Amino acid sequence: MAGVGWLMLLLVAAPGQAADVGPDGTHVLRSALVAVGDGPEFPAVPAPVQAVTLPDEWAVSRPGFQGTVWYRVEMDFNPPQGTPRELQALYIARACSNFEVHLNGQLVASGGRMREPVSHQCNRPHLVNLPAALLVAGRNELDIKLVGHRLAEVGSAHRAGGLSTLLTGPLSVLAPYHAWQTALAVGFAQGASATLLLMGGFMFVLGYVNRRESQLAYFGALSVGLAVFDARLWLRDLPVAHRLSEFMLLVLLSFITWAAVQFLLRSRGMRLKQADAGLPMQCALVGLTLLAAGPERLHTLALFWYVVFAAEIGAAAVLLLRHPGSADTRWTTTLLLTGAVLAVLADATASFASDEHVLALLASTGLPLVVVFVGLRLVMQHGRARREAEASRAQLEQSKVLLEQRVREATLEIERNVRQLADHKIEQVAERERKRIAADLHDDLGAKLLTIVHTSESDRISTLAREALEEMRLSVRGLTGRPVRLADAMGDWRAETVSRLAQAGIEGEWQSPDEAPQMLSSRAYVQTTRILREATSNIIKHSGASHCSVSCATADGDFLLVIQDNGDGIAQQDVDSRLDKGHGLASMKNRAKQLQGQCLVESGPGYGTVIRLTLPLDRATTP
Repeated sequence: MAGVGWLMLLLVAAPGQAADVGPDGTHVLRSALVAVGDGPEFPAVPAPVQAVTLPDEWAVSRPGFQGTVWYRVEMDFNPPQGTPRELQALYIARACSNFEVHLNGQLVASGGRMREPVSHQCNRPHLVNLPAALLVAGRNELDIKLVGHRLAEVGSAHRAGGLSTLLTGPLSVLAPYHAWQTALAVGFAQGASATLLLMGGFMFVLGYVNRRESQLAYFGALSVGLAVFDARLWLRDLPVAHRLSEFMLLVLLSFITWAAVQFLLRSRGMRLKQADAGLPMQCALVGLTLLAAGPERLHTLALFWYVVFAAEIGAAAVLLLRHPGSADTRWTTTLLLTGAVLAVLADATASFASDEHVLALLASTGLPLVVVFVGLRLVMQHGRARREAEASRAQLEQSKVLLEQRVREATLEIERNVRQLADHKIEQVAERERKRIAADLHDDLGAKLLTIVHTSESDRISTLAREALEEMRLSVRGLTGRPVRLADAMGDWRAETVSRLAQAGIEGEWQSPDEAPQMLSSRAYVQTTRILREATSNIIKHSGASHCSVSCATADGDFLLVIQDNGDGIAQQDVDSRLDKGHGLASMKNRAKQLQGQCLVESGPGYGTVIRLTLPLDRATTP
């Protein structure tokens, strides 16, 4: 590391001496003899020869020259006596566009093709091994044959012909420094190009699929374009001539500008018709102007288009920064502008700096590095936006499920309400109809039966009319639908039952609770009354009993009615037969079943008959 630091100090030292000698045996060569010629060796006298100071930039020293130039420098080699001779090397920081090295008249290194298409070596350092067999003690001649292009035919002054300062010394000292510089100038450029290409392809596909995020597609196109544009930094042997490659680079730069401007505009959702139509036309216009101007004016035209491209990107950036947006967008725009400005300044000043290869490295790799960093930020932002979108979608789905559930519940509730309203409406209609029928029975049939009761001369007919009138009144009460207190109902039943038994000469006994606050629906009252009447009629007509007891009680939510006589009784098979044939016993059981209750008949010959009616009060109280 100490040797590398010393070398860096040597390279940036002021050019005041022909050669600077370092403590580690390195020599910095800052002057050379120059002669123009395309022969196999340094031009012989009387060819014009002049002395120049290295670095020699053709854009400054010979801007209109294009062709081949020979540089001759003298190298002192004085190895210590009695020590092994250490391998020597020549380090060339920059030789543009291609070179050959001759040591004492012998070719020892070549950078590639010396005729069109000339190999491109402007952006990489070179380390040339100097064969020990060709070195002599004392002074040695190093001849460098350089082929380059004039300033007018290149898009950047850094790609015009030129030779940097030269460094000679032990191979063991120069090799690590050359490896480090190669990694920075070539390896880093290759890595940046590969990263930009992969990232750009991914971003382009991502933006193309998600049309709402079209800025990602333009950023992908920008990244791919920069990857192709920077391939010139490490591709040495292009299959096309120099003029065509410079033409393609400038046209490619117009496409990169197109993508950059659209990326900045679309980042804030801005879509300008002028940009959508003008930028593609500008790409075609760049090519047409280059063809019209010819290669002799390429550099001047390139400078004009550089200014136009910079103005367009700057205007888009200013428009974006003035537009209200997020801090991430402003930060991204500022970073891109800073990287672009630094790259342009470094490229503009590289040809005039004493350590031009450092600035050239900054110009070629600074902007790709910034673009890679911005791309990573965009990927992170897109991932965060996707996660937030997925969370919002999940929340929306959950809300949707809850909403659907509530809608279903509301629909069921509405259906229940509609059914209840319909039932209530039907019940109201039925109630009105029952009242109408009850009124008709009471007013018409009741009046006629009452007339028969009072006017008939036959006792039997009067009795039948009176019974029909009572049955009609019971039916009318059932039709009106008015509930009855259980205590009142038991009072009515007691009066009627005991009276009928007494008229038949049967002793009647009635037991019921004093208090019975429960209510009976009209239907339960009517059915229970008919069951009690049927049982009383059977006792009077068929039992031959002299005593009958009736008991009423409430227990565990049920109403209990027990009717027991001391008559002849009925055999069990006769009870079953009467139930099957639909006699009065069957009708009592059916009426009890309609009220969700039951009616049991227990009887035996000589033991009388017991009828047990059980009626749920919660059912009996429902109107």
